Amino acid sequence: MQLPHDTNGTPGLISLSAWIEQVGITNCTVWRWRKKGWLTPINICGRLYLSRANLQEFTQRAQRGEFAQTPIVPGMKEGAR
Repeated sequence: MQLPHDTNGTPGLISLSAWIEQVGITNCTVWRWRKKGWLTPINICGRLYLSRANLQEFTQRAQRGEFAQTPIVPGMKEGAR
């Protein structure tokens, strides 16, 4: 298996846990994104990594609005006043 590399020759991988910490999201959110196929981590000896190419694709898709949904704003229940 050939690992992805950056232009400077270093492996273009980041651990999933490090990325979660950098971005400031929860493990549950990443689990949902993986389940939907938005992120595809690489399993190396039981540890999960993301390729820089996968992160770049994810970011571009998010910027294009592919993952956008209409926000759900809770309304007041009748008789709550």
